[in-house]
Amino acid sequence: MRTVTLTQEPTELYKILKFDGLVTTGGEAKLLIGDGQVTVNGEVETRKRRKIVAGDVIGFAGEEIETEYLPAIQ
Repeated sequence: MRTVTLTQEPTELYKILKFDGLVTTGGEAKLLIGDGQVTVNGEVETRKRRKIVAGDVIGFAGEEIETEYLPAIQ
């Protein structure tokens, strides 16, 4: 399982897939989520703008991604 660090919370699901390099564009992320290819905490998630917070586990393409929160230094 890999870990993604969120610098703002909550963060929209499609943005995590895009910025973590799992997909190439936000549009691609939205299509995959809409097709039911992504899970959050073990359940299929089709809401592209699902708010993700620390501790959520995202499943995609056979990989699990745990989220943690570390605020950006001002």
